Amino acid sequence: MTMYDAGGILLYEKVDTNLDFAAREKAVADFWRENHIAQRAVDQREGCDTFTFYDGPPTANGRPHIGHVLTRVIKDMLPRYQSMKGRKVLRKAGWDTHGLPVELEVEKAIGINGKEQIEDYGIEPFIKKCRESVWTYKAMWEEFSDIVGFWADMEHPYITYENNFIESEWWALKEIWKKGLLYQGHKIVPYCPRCGTPLSSHEVAQGYKDVTERSAIVRFKAADEDAYFLAWTTTPWTLPSNLGLCVNPNVTYVKVRVYGKVYYLAEALMDSVFVDSWGDREILATMKGSDLEYRKYEPLYPFATKDVQDKAFFVICDDYVTTEDGTGIVHTAPAFGEDDNRVCRKYGMPFVQFVNDKGEMTEETDWPGVFVKDADPLILDDLEKSGKLFKAPEFTHSYPHCWRCDTPLIYYARASWFIKMTAVRDALVANNATVNWIPKTIGDGRFGNWIEHVQDWGISRDRYWGTPLNIWKCSCGHEHSVGSIAELRELQPDCPADIELHRPYIDAITFPCEKCGEEMHRVPEVIDCWFDSGAMPFAQWHYPFENKEIFEKYFPADFISEAVDQTRGWFYSLIAISTLLFDKSPYRNVIVLGHVQDENGQKMSKSKGNAVEPMDALRRHGADAIRWYFYENSAPWLPNRFSDDAVQEGARKFMGTLWNTYAFYVLYANIDEFDPTKHELDYDRLCVMDRWVFSRLNTMVRTVDDCLANYRVTEAAKAVQSFVEELSNWYVRRSRSRFWAKGMEADKVDAYLTLYTALVTTVKAAAPMVPFITESIYRNLVCSVDKSAPISVHLADFPTVNEAWIDPALEENMEIVLEVVTLGRAARNAANIKNRQPVANMFVKAEHALPEFFVEIIEDELNVKAVTFRDDMSDFLAYHVKPNFHVLGPKVGKQMGAVKKALEESDGAAVKDALAGDGSYTLHFADGDVTVTAEDVEVTVSQQEGYNCQSYGGVTVALETTLTEELLEEGFVREIISKVQTMRKECGLEVTDHIALDLSGNTKLADIACRNEAFIREITLADSVSYDAPQGTSKEWNINGEKMTLSIK
Repeated sequence: MTMYDAGGILLYEKVDTNLDFAAREKAVADFWRENHIAQRAVDQREGCDTFTFYDGPPTANGRPHIGHVLTRVIKDMLPRYQSMKGRKVLRKAGWDTHGLPVELEVEKAIGINGKEQIEDYGIEPFIKKCRESVWTYKAMWEEFSDIVGFWADMEHPYITYENNFIESEWWALKEIWKKGLLYQGHKIVPYCPRCGTPLSSHEVAQGYKDVTERSAIVRFKAADEDAYFLAWTTTPWTLPSNLGLCVNPNVTYVKVRVYGKVYYLAEALMDSVFVDSWGDREILATMKGSDLEYRKYEPLYPFATKDVQDKAFFVICDDYVTTEDGTGIVHTAPAFGEDDNRVCRKYGMPFVQFVNDKGEMTEETDWPGVFVKDADPLILDDLEKSGKLFKAPEFTHSYPHCWRCDTPLIYYARASWFIKMTAVRDALVANNATVNWIPKTIGDGRFGNWIEHVQDWGISRDRYWGTPLNIWKCSCGHEHSVGSIAELRELQPDCPADIELHRPYIDAITFPCEKCGEEMHRVPEVIDCWFDSGAMPFAQWHYPFENKEIFEKYFPADFISEAVDQTRGWFYSLIAISTLLFDKSPYRNVIVLGHVQDENGQKMSKSKGNAVEPMDALRRHGADAIRWYFYENSAPWLPNRFSDDAVQEGARKFMGTLWNTYAFYVLYANIDEFDPTKHELDYDRLCVMDRWVFSRLNTMVRTVDDCLANYRVTEAAKAVQSFVEELSNWYVRRSRSRFWAKGMEADKVDAYLTLYTALVTTVKAAAPMVPFITESIYRNLVCSVDKSAPISVHLADFPTVNEAWIDPALEENMEIVLEVVTLGRAARNAANIKNRQPVANMFVKAEHALPEFFVEIIEDELNVKAVTFRDDMSDFLAYHVKPNFHVLGPKVGKQMGAVKKALEESDGAAVKDALAGDGSYTLHFADGDVTVTAEDVEVTVSQQEGYNCQSYGGVTVALETTLTEELLEEGFVREIISKVQTMRKECGLEVTDHIALDLSGNTKLADIACRNEAFIREITLADSVSYDAPQGTSKEWNINGEKMTLSIK
């Protein structure tokens, strides 16, 4: 009696075969935490080469969403892999804590709205509320990271609001200032009237929305004749600030009379402008745009003062004007457009701005206090009443909105601080060229194009909770950038040593101007919070004030990864700042992630009701299942369609298969008390199946190692999945009888060692991807028998490849076997012949014939008495070729008749093979050759009666479907055995338990069973077989159309 039978101590912990992985993962996470596995993974690689990963800091006052699961699992997996490869991997967590998102949350929480109310409330109490608000969801983020298996040092994170971080940013800004690249300019900037602050170009890029609005084509009366310039605008609210009409000097314009009125517009746009107008058009004159230059026109509104009117309201020229839409004449207001401003300055025009910083029309207009977008219809109505509106067509366009508060942006002239990115454009492009972008199309396309056309970075924000801009100004015009607290205290000794580097505290620090002696005050702006996140490579270490060696060791990053929207966010701010300071890219490899969509490919949102709550999904499926889905489902940069069914199917297919294979090993190893440490693997004595497993195993490890080293995540996952499927559904299934054999002969030991080695190596290779299930399996398989082994799979080394055990010919032969078996099963299904029913013959055509060993595997697997390889399958299949007239006709013309006849008389099999191989087949005629492709012809197939034929790729099988009485009898026996085995499972019997068997109620089947009783007893462990004497558990079965009652006891 074995220990297993006696209920004694087991070599391995018994494996529960239920597939509730989520329930097991908590125990694994507790084990990691209690044993400090994540920190030990770092510490054990002390002195080794480093691998640097930067974590894009989340905002802790926002909740994690399902997209964060994708980013977390990609960002977790590759550092795990590199750690197992022997590298020291620091994974410092960070928190992004500044900016408008925090301010908006606080405004809502305390019931105020806008900058005026913030200042009434008090900047200092408001800042304190912001600091508190930042941590609203900190515990949720930490729990989320824990559940998903994301390893990061959250006990020592960098926090962007801390003095050390801000001081490093001040150093950086001063370095940029010293290079002459930080300047204040009066520019047209994208401006959020709700938040009262300008936005940078990369922030604007994140907030575009499609909107349908009314545009305006307006009649501007020429001053010197009874005619009108037709000008188009998409922003009617800017019309009261009009100062000029811009034309392209090289475009042809017309003076045209339509229904009694005379208009000027671009000739190319005449049809589209007058598409709804009735009446004949009479062209009175044509001219170039340059001929219209300086023509005066009457102001649309009288809001501008006389001195402004004297210097404005004439036609100006610039080649930015196009004839793609509109009228070819552009209404120009220098306060609200970059081109408008530039061209008006060129002509020495004055400046008016009839919109205030709240986005409201000013007192000079007829709509004081009205928000600009609300003023649009009022202005259009007014123009219509005065006869100045030609038409106001609706149009749909993409309009920028504030990415945080959703307010439509306006382009607005104001003083802002900029970093002169245009001065380092070439360096940016060169540094980007050193980065391995995955996919490459992002680096060359979306991101590459962005930096090719880089604009100066609008760095300042007229807000409160952010890193203060470190510029002090004097009334004499002198400016000074402060680069550290120490420098600030030198300039103002009364500055506290522990001063908090935030408003309003820093605003109170003044110092004498070195030029005139007057007091210098800090400018009121804070900086773009994207500068915070982009500064994290050095600011997280308080560089250059300390940790200089650490920073230099871990810069640049080997790897970063975020979603595709960060191409104009964090990816940009990182490389922009690094180029300015260090003239190099801060990252070497970037995986750009697609967005997570719902199962129908729709964007997820709470308003649509299709958003997935990540914590619910993680608790329902477990982290490994979701991780695996994101790795294996599609390339990371493509949109991922998330659904419960897809996640469950992926978990079943891979994790379920791996777990059941592991459970199979543990079940029989416990029965046999098999300890792998007590046996040596002798490769030379291994059978072909074992050598095939080791070849496939090492090929898989080589593939996964190469793929993960080169950031090919999906390919790595698919390689693991393919091997696990073959290990379970082929090797274990083909080798079960070896594990069931009595005793412990060499062949059984080899089977155990092969399966054990395959399982342990696979969990090590898969550990970076599915860290929970692999930990469970590793600890039971390895730590149970080897007390010297690392206590965690994540402390083990990644498997090394034994090239000598890779046998390409063996793998190729087995691949043909698998293809033949798949087609053979398909042929059985098509002929409605169960796999337990033996058949006499199957004929095979493949790339080459197989050695006898592999033929026997096919015969056994498909329950075929004889498998024969042939080069010619014409005895079983006939291929017929006819032309696809619709496609081929236009190509061959008058030759069609001859081509049709030649195709019909051709060797159909040869045509099929040629099309499958080279993709074409050539017909030879006296007047020249004709080559046809697969789209030119239709190949049909007919099969010989008594055979079912199946083809795929280069393999064809013909299964004989005629069944003799002897074959039918054997089929009945196999079915009886199958039903008995099912009843054994249903009764909860162990695989070693013996039974007494009875067969009742069918004389025909009883006779067959009697003739084959010895075989039935051997397979079912039946000590006795009786007939029509039921005992124990009974059940009636339909056995190939015959009813019979089986009883086991």
